[in-house]
Amino acid sequence: MPNRSTDNLFQLIKSLHKGEKRNFKLYVQRNAADDNLKIIHLFDALDKMNEYDETVLLKKIPSLSKAQLSNTKAHLYKQLLSSLRLLKDDDNIDIQLHEQMDFAKILYNKGLYLQSLKVLDKIKETAKPANQITFQLQAVIFEKKIETLHITRSIGNRANELTQESDTINNHLYLIGKLSNLALQLYGWYIEHGHARDNKDVHAIKAFFENSLPSYNYKELGFYEKLYLYQSYCWFGFILQDLLMYYRYTKKWVELFEDSPTMQTVESGQYIRGLHNLLSAHFNLTNYEKFAIDLQKFEEFAASPAGTNTQNAAIQTFVYLHIAKINKHFLEGTFTEGLELVPYIEERLEEYHLHLDKHRVLVFYYKIACLYFGSGDNGRAIDYLNKIIHLKVSLRTDLQCYARLLHLIAHYELGNFDLLEYLVKSVYRFMAKMNNLSTVEEEVFKFIRKSFSLSPNKLIPAFVSLKEKLERLESNPLESRSFMYLDIIGWLDSKINNVPVQEIRRRRYLEGRARVRK
Repeated sequence: MPNRSTDNLFQLIKSLHKGEKRNFKLYVQRNAADDNLKIIHLFDALDKMNEYDETVLLKKIPSLSKAQLSNTKAHLYKQLLSSLRLLKDDDNIDIQLHEQMDFAKILYNKGLYLQSLKVLDKIKETAKPANQITFQLQAVIFEKKIETLHITRSIGNRANELTQESDTINNHLYLIGKLSNLALQLYGWYIEHGHARDNKDVHAIKAFFENSLPSYNYKELGFYEKLYLYQSYCWFGFILQDLLMYYRYTKKWVELFEDSPTMQTVESGQYIRGLHNLLSAHFNLTNYEKFAIDLQKFEEFAASPAGTNTQNAAIQTFVYLHIAKINKHFLEGTFTEGLELVPYIEERLEEYHLHLDKHRVLVFYYKIACLYFGSGDNGRAIDYLNKIIHLKVSLRTDLQCYARLLHLIAHYELGNFDLLEYLVKSVYRFMAKMNNLSTVEEEVFKFIRKSFSLSPNKLIPAFVSLKEKLERLESNPLESRSFMYLDIIGWLDSKINNVPVQEIRRRRYLEGRARVRK
């Protein structure tokens, strides 16, 4: 995957679709000044480039000197945003309300106070059902300013109404701020560290959550307060590997949007993330039937206008829908069939490489590696794991640790014993440095070291012994992290039964479905 360009103008141009490019050209050509002709040349040159290179760019436009480039780029960036601003987006509530607020200010500056107040009333009427609290507050603040400076209405009653309205909105905003901060900080902790690794992490996260959770009356909570409350509990449960709490609150998260369907368009990104987390909860709890139902729901949303109305929604839908599709193959034990998704995923990763953060790319590489490993293609699994290992990032240390562990196991499967002694030491040191060694990993390392000296007839009993030890650890929350990232039990079963990992997973799936039918 190419390196992400850091040039903001280049990224903006590459995000435009054909209609937006055509609209920009028409917008600029209405004023045929020399400066505008220069920015069209610059636009065309950048549009044709695959990667931003300033030296190549200046060669393409001889009339543009290096000294002029910075100002010309700034001018082009501003004109692009202005042209995009003129494109009407009836589904974007923010843009509609911003436009109405601009109208209210224009009317006020013209001395048309009553007309301005009517527009402000309209803003509040539009903002309230869409839960746009900040716009309600802006409208109230502006309304108070007009009422204070000008004689417009019965000031006595209006003053009390505006004061009460302002206090109510501020109370909502206070809780939204506190709860959104909590949700964000918990998510940030997960991105940096992954799941709780030891009792110290557990106590720290619990203390932080309890001290940061504000007091509230649930019956008085609005849409956004509930959203961030559910997200906070969702991440809290996930970090602690309390999968039932994680499932319960991701379900509430999705149901919140289903109870307010208009918010699926207003906050499509949040709804997509909710569906993603609900599917992840089903996956972790092996809820086969519910996973299939909610995956279909996600696919229907992905094909709807709300799921495709912005590039951001389209990218998020691609990411989370395809993670869910890969997880479906993991659940059903159809790893080889799942590999058919890889070429399409690779194409989209290339197409969206300017927009995707490295965390998402890491997740895809790891899941693709697991598909190859489960299907028995250890060489290709190693190729994708190497992409994670060589990608220098300071996040998801848990994912980097388990990528290295799976990389070690894949080399073990290939019989690369000349590498294994070095890899065992290297991976062990890395996981210890990242504070990511649990009893499960210790036992796996101990087994691999010991297996070098075992005769063939003692190997299977050794696999059985390791499996029994690890099965006793599965119910320990602080050990379950290992089983969430890597199906070590499935791998051991495959070695004991001399079949591919996907066959073991397939048997589990069919047995699980049979139990559900009974």
